Amino acid sequence: MLQLVIVALTFLPYTWGQSPAIQVLLTSKGLQYGKHVGAGLIQDMLEHVTLPDIQGNFNTLIGSVHYTLSGIKITKCDFPEPNVEFSEVVSGFKTNITGLNVALSGDWAFKYHILHDSGSFQMAIFDVDVTSAVTLGKSADGHLSVRSINCEDEVQNVKIQLHGGSSWILKLFMDYIQGHIIEEIQSNICLAVQRSIEELESHLQAMNVSFDVNQVLSLELPLTRSPVFSPSNLNLGLKGEFYSVKTHAEPPFKSKPFTMPVLPGYMLSAGVSEFTLNSAAYGYFSAKELQILITDSMIPKPFPLRLNTSSMGPYIPQLPKLLPGLLMNLNVYATEAPMFSLQSGLVNLTVQGAVKASAIASNGSNIPLFTLKAVVMLSGKMWIADGRMKGSVMLNNFTLTLASTEVGTFKTDNLENLCKKGIVLFGLPQINKKLAEGVMLPRMKHIIPVNSVLTVEEGFITISSDAQVLDVL
Repeated sequence: MLQLVIVALTFLPYTWGQSPAIQVLLTSKGLQYGKHVGAGLIQDMLEHVTLPDIQGNFNTLIGSVHYTLSGIKITKCDFPEPNVEFSEVVSGFKTNITGLNVALSGDWAFKYHILHDSGSFQMAIFDVDVTSAVTLGKSADGHLSVRSINCEDEVQNVKIQLHGGSSWILKLFMDYIQGHIIEEIQSNICLAVQRSIEELESHLQAMNVSFDVNQVLSLELPLTRSPVFSPSNLNLGLKGEFYSVKTHAEPPFKSKPFTMPVLPGYMLSAGVSEFTLNSAAYGYFSAKELQILITDSMIPKPFPLRLNTSSMGPYIPQLPKLLPGLLMNLNVYATEAPMFSLQSGLVNLTVQGAVKASAIASNGSNIPLFTLKAVVMLSGKMWIADGRMKGSVMLNNFTLTLASTEVGTFKTDNLENLCKKGIVLFGLPQINKKLAEGVMLPRMKHIIPVNSVLTVEEGFITISSDAQVLDVL
């Protein structure tokens, strides 16, 4: 059952000595829901399990008798919901199951010299108690690690009914057989727990280091520190850095520490810092993806300015005189990586770029005209509605200055005002339409987020949510 809780928290491998840019917080509410779902899954699973054979020998006045209980199946299981809690002492989880009762059936057989006999049996195991503790840590290469550090079990009683054959012979030695069965069960419970934890540890160590988001970006989600436990929650710190698939270049800035708010009313919270957002922007920038060639056919028809030298006359008077009647191209590109800044309730974005204008000669060649420096400052809000992350954006400021020219100097004030109107009337409505549609919240297989909320804090975004496990698990 702890596997369900632990795997739900793991995205992990690789590590770096830096502040986590993403933090994942599991609260007591989430832990209790996980153990409730896990108990139901184990209950269903146990009813389809075939247990290993139990066999032994006992001595009589006339010699040794060998017996075997085989084909053991669970016919009924009363699996009480366990008690699971965070533990600062072990840096992990403590689990206690009390009063587990199981009914089983199978076949018995005994052998005494040349005598053989067999039949069927029903067995009831009463009041099984199991206490275990596991610790979570960070391996040398940054994977989440899990290790069993304590396991104790006790079986209070076993009752067996034998049917068929010479069962009366075995009944004479029932006290011995029942005692041996209790010993066998007690010796195997903690071994099964240990094997389960080792299996989970193997799975964690085999997980990928990074994940390709698309053809441009990869995302690394390593642990940057050991898991941090308190009585009410578990905090995982992840690297949370995007890279260009082409260059894998490190950005010229570092992640800063931030403190996640604890919202006990939600099962799970995730904090994403502005470093993560800015690393994505830097990834696109270093891959030279933040550029576009704008032609006249791409300009909205209602926009008053066309991309030709004649239409530019009111803004650059000398241009139609020097090169009359030629179409133009605008090569727009970022000169620096866009930068996000997160404030309480607000997302700010600054984009610095350039616009390199060219005229298209009759032979198809480009004639350089001028280069403008552009700075765009936007602000926006984000929220969650209908299970989707949505937002809106507005223009705070836009400046346009002349960086270089091949056609002589000119003032950019009127051109700047026209571009502002174009952004407000044509650009932002299209962006806000897409943002209003939103994107689905990330989800795991068979687990969907519900009652999700998003808040923008100073330097990071927090998404808090409950979870629902689908019946198809």
